[in-house]
This record gives sequence, C-alpha cells and structure tokens, in this order.
Amino acid sequence: MKNFIQSVLILITVVMSAAGEELIYAEEGQMVTLNPPAVTNPQTHYSYWVFNGNQIAWRNPFSGKGVNGEQYNSLSLTDGSVLVITNIQQNLFGTFTCQIYTSGNRDTPVDTTTYKILKLSVTMDPPSPLLPGEDLSLNCNAGRNPKIHWLNPQGQKINSQRIQQKATGQDKGEWTCVVTYSNKESKAKISVTLVDLTTAPSHLQYTSKSSPLTIPCSTTATWDTIKTRDIEGGKWEFFAKPGASLKSNAPQMLFSLSLDPLKWTPDQDNELRYDPKLQNGILSLKRNQGKDGDSGDYVCSLKFKNGVTLNRTVTVHVLQITSSPGIELISGQQVNLTCDLGSPLPSDLQLKWFPPGQSSLPSLKSDHHPTHLIIPEVGMGDGGKWRCELWRNSTRLTSAVITLKIEPKITVWMIVLICSVTVIAILLLLVVFILYRRRQRKMTHLRHRLCRCKNPQPKGFYRS
Repeated sequence: MKNFIQSVLILITVVMSAAGEELIYAEEGQMVTLNPPAVTNPQTHYSYWVFNGNQIAWRNPFSGKGVNGEQYNSLSLTDGSVLVITNIQQNLFGTFTCQIYTSGNRDTPVDTTTYKILKLSVTMDPPSPLLPGEDLSLNCNAGRNPKIHWLNPQGQKINSQRIQQKATGQDKGEWTCVVTYSNKESKAKISVTLVDLTTAPSHLQYTSKSSPLTIPCSTTATWDTIKTRDIEGGKWEFFAKPGASLKSNAPQMLFSLSLDPLKWTPDQDNELRYDPKLQNGILSLKRNQGKDGDSGDYVCSLKFKNGVTLNRTVTVHVLQITSSPGIELISGQQVNLTCDLGSPLPSDLQLKWFPPGQSSLPSLKSDHHPTHLIIPEVGMGDGGKWRCELWRNSTRLTSAVITLKIEPKITVWMIVLICSVTVIAILLLLVVFILYRRRQRKMTHLRHRLCRCKNPQPKGFYRS
C-alpha cells in the first residue's frame, strides 16, 4: 500500500511539474548530464530518479546507490546524485524527474526537478555525396518548435530550419543546426560530402626553363566515394597561349584517364608525368623543368554518367630572360636584358635581378626592379649567370637564369701587333726553309765531286 501511494505521488508530482519542466535538446549518441535540485545534500537526503514514471536510479545518505543497469546500461549516478547519460539512444528521450526526500519524511519530496529531453536530429535528402549543381536539402528536426538557425561550413548564420539550394564548392564540410531555448543552445551536426575538383589556392602557376613545372589538380573526395557516383572517365587538355607557334589552335590532348586499372594514359610524348598518388585523388602533372611552350591553359576534367562534367583550369606562365644582341658578347658592347612573362606584368607581381658578383651594373637597391636592364658597356665581370626572380609580396613564385659569355675587346693596336707577330713568324719560317734548302744543295754537290772516277786510287808511289 505504501509503495502504491508513493507511485501515485510520483505520478502527481510529474504531472504537476510538467509545466515547469526544463527542456533539453540532444542528438542521438550525445552525452547528457542531469543535475538534482540545488537543495540536495548527499549526507541527509534520499534521491530518486524517475523516467517516464518508472524509477531508474536512487541514492541514500549512507552512500548506497543503484541504477537499473539491465534496461538502461548507459546511465550512471555520481555521489552527488547527478545522473549521467553517456550515450543517449532513442529509448531515453522523454521525461526525467529527480525527487529529494529527507530521512524523517519519506512521503512528500522536499524538492523536485523535471527534465524533458527532446530529440534533435538533422537529415539530408538526397544523402551525400553530391555533385556541384545538384540539390542540397538539409532539415533540422526538433520538438516544440524552438528557434532554429544553421551555421554553414564557413561559420555563416542562416536563419532557417530548412536549407534548400544548389550545391557548390562552398557547401562541402560540416553544417551545424543550432536550437535556442530558454537562453540555452543545443547543436546537431551533419557533414556534406561534395565530389568536386580543386586546383590550388591560386589557379595561376609560374615556371621557367630553370625551374620545375607543376600543374595541380585534385579531388575533394576519395576515389571510392567518386566511384559511387558512376564516373565515366577523365582527361587533361592543353590550350596554348595565343600567338604560340603551334600547328593548330585546337586543344592538345595530354592524358586520358583509364578506370580499370586506374591510371593516366599519355596521348603524346610531352615529358609530363602524373602523381603516383592517383588513388588518393591527386590528379596533378609535373615535369622537372619548364619549357618556352608551356604557357597556356591546362584543363583537368572528370565526366560522370548522369551528364555532369567537372573541370578545373590551371593557367601556366613561363618566365623568360632574353639578351640582345645575344649571349656571346665582346667587352664594351651594349646589352639589353629583358625578364618578363611575354606580356606586361600584373600590378601585384614584382621582379628582382641578381647579376654576377663582379658585374659592372650599378647596385639595384629598390625592391621593384625594372623589366628591362641596359648595360651600356659590358665588362669581363658581367660574364656568368644572371638570375631574375618573380615575386608576389613576400612569396617567390619562380626564377629564370641566363648565362652571358664575354670575350675581351680587340683594339687596332692589338690587331697590328697580332699581324706583325704573324708576319715575323712567317718570315722566320721562310728564312729557315731557305737556309735548309741551301745546305741540302751544298751537300749534294760535294758528294758528286768525290765520286767522279770509276775506280779511284789513292795518291802515292806504287811498285811496278
């Protein structure tokens, strides 16, 4: 009978306190902490936790406590009578009531706190992954119609319960539904996966004949995720810079993407190679050194069976140094050096020249060096490597190098001296040759005089 009366009192208390219950919004799987009334004294009070009319936990002043662990295995009760739900599931959304009794009065609670835990959930239809241009639909579900807004992946606030828009690259990432009630906030999150292509922080790349060439492109999702959207294939194309010396203005096919096995197949021998991390979504192309003909637009694209084609364009500029009248010079000549991209530099780019250490060029003290350098008379110290660097603010983009060969200047007196020495050498050789020939003739004549008789006899007396 006593237990029946106690159950009735509990039920009456729950009903009476429903109007003053505290709301808590929680997402399934979150941890929820429920505090007992502020008057609770663990040394003198009995605490009882009731869920939807059923007692689920208790604690007495003698440090005794218990939890209905068989049915609610995610519940725990601290020594301070705080009820902790470590991993709230569907069966624990509802009304929790904490009743506090004194040791001398076990019939009427001295205080009661009631919590109403409402489920907060977010849904996405259709689910991820999405392709750019497809419908993105997010809905935040919460009971009792609280105030709801969304935070997009950039942290921007959107005052709406439902998001309905076309998916773009900005939508990739974590979206947060925020529920506001009684000056409190609860949050639920959902991740949006977008299959798209990205190049780099900048779609502009710079190279030279003395610098490596990198053409970046990668996917925003893993290849396993991309396969779920029925990809057909992909390719790299090159559109040369206007005015380039090409046979045709049509795009050049560089690579075709094969799916089984996954690899890039080259369409021509351009010395470009693809990244070995293709399986990780890295589609970039590389070469150890740039070339003059690399300037232009490189287009990376993926095609899907639903007709959607993703593409990204990387524009490559080649930094070049030219010398007029050439790189083989004579000391004293005027030389014009030019460093540029084949067109006027944008205002956000700067050049820096680095001449050889013994150069006769005056010191370039400014941070903004000119595109053209004029050396009225080159000296022997100007021979060697001249380097030109391209910068954007404090970032070095690329550099180019040219090597000048300087021969010493030949004067009129040097020419006369060289000619004189040459003539003297020729005359000396001629004299030596004449003397040699004369000596040869003398030796021949002497041999003829000694050999006139057929049987010559030495002079003297002979016995007859």
